[in-house]
Amino acid sequence: MFENLTSRLSRVLDSIRGQGRLTQEQIDLAARELRMALLEADVALPVVKDFVEQIKTRALGVEITQSLTPGQEFLRVVQQALTETLGGTVEPLNLRQQPPAIILMAGLQGAGKTTTTGKLARLLKEQEKKKVLVVSADVYRPAAIEQLRIVAEQVGVTFFPSAVGQSPVQIATDALAEARRQYADVLIVDTAGRTTVDEAMMTEIAALHAALTPVETLFVVDSMTGQDAAKTARAFADRLPLTGVILTKVDGDARGGAALSVRQVTGRPIKFLGVGEKSEKLEVFHPERIASRILGQGDMLTLIEETVRKVDHDKAQKLAEKLRKNKRFDLEDFREQMLQMQNMGSVSSLLEKLPGGAQLQAQLKNVDADKQMRRTVAIINSMTVQERRFPDVIKASRKRRIAAGSGVEVQEVNRLLRQFETTRDMMKKVASGGMGKMLRALGGRMPPGMMPRR
Repeated sequence: MFENLTSRLSRVLDSIRGQGRLTQEQIDLAARELRMALLEADVALPVVKDFVEQIKTRALGVEITQSLTPGQEFLRVVQQALTETLGGTVEPLNLRQQPPAIILMAGLQGAGKTTTTGKLARLLKEQEKKKVLVVSADVYRPAAIEQLRIVAEQVGVTFFPSAVGQSPVQIATDALAEARRQYADVLIVDTAGRTTVDEAMMTEIAALHAALTPVETLFVVDSMTGQDAAKTARAFADRLPLTGVILTKVDGDARGGAALSVRQVTGRPIKFLGVGEKSEKLEVFHPERIASRILGQGDMLTLIEETVRKVDHDKAQKLAEKLRKNKRFDLEDFREQMLQMQNMGSVSSLLEKLPGGAQLQAQLKNVDADKQMRRTVAIINSMTVQERRFPDVIKASRKRRIAAGSGVEVQEVNRLLRQFETTRDMMKKVASGGMGKMLRALGGRMPPGMMPRR
């Protein structure tokens, strides 16, 4: 996500990062480039003006001109301004009230409200350990009610039934009574949308808000609509006391304009990002981490948190134990590593969280890494148990059989075996303590406190 913006900003910053001193002319040139980068990212013009003015004011101040490393200091100033534009600090959901806490979902049709309702329900259930009930007040589209029922079943939360012809306010109040009866912690109400903002929709959702007095009123908006996302958010904010925004389809947004515009235009915090279609693809919005990602500095903290949540720790422990006992790393282990990486998400989503990941993504622009990983697993699946455990037995005739069984050429089997040998050599170094040197070398680029203890 934000690939175009990251690429443009990285070029601007690289041009001045190594400078021993910064002149007025260099700062003006960098400011113009920043302005163009933001406009191309479809950031709202008032936001662009404020942001660039902030950068110029700070860059011409004493903090830059008297710095021993002005190029690095300029990067810090840009990152700080970007963080502030995105909201500054994390704004968590306010669920500290007498249960059930009511969350009202608002937004246009097609923004992803129903899918996001399911994602949010799953996040609250799994990460916050909340008992969640969901209900659809969209009485105009039977498919929307059925979709929410299916989504609720998939994520394992309670669905309150509703039907076309019922009053949206009556549905919501009945659902609230049921949530109280079931001692639910959270009630999420999915509302009807329109293709555009209209008075009937605004009146209906305002009536729902008045009847429920929700603790959170979240505006769900498609980030790929760019400046229109900010304009629509402002229209809703004028009629509803919004408490936050959820940006959807961020994984498909190469520009990033909506993320930078919505907070400034509405004054409401972005609380979550929808980063994929699956129900677990909802991220808490951390302004500082997103600013770091946009500037190509990576986001190691989010990557580590995802690893803790998604990696099978029992399997990881067994592999570590196996390596400690000097047992061989085999193709079964290699296959398991591929499957664990697939659980973490797409390769591009992993790379963007690594420092310098933008450059790696650019190098892999024409390579479908996820497809290659799936193909690797398929090739190993075509091997016998003996071949996986003792890869050295795989000679020409076996390679032809494995290639035919997995639908690839023999050259791809050879390529996989070479990759495996490289990984096996690395694992030997890990087992002998060689990884410690590698990690210490990376220490300067890792967040404070993330280095392993010796």
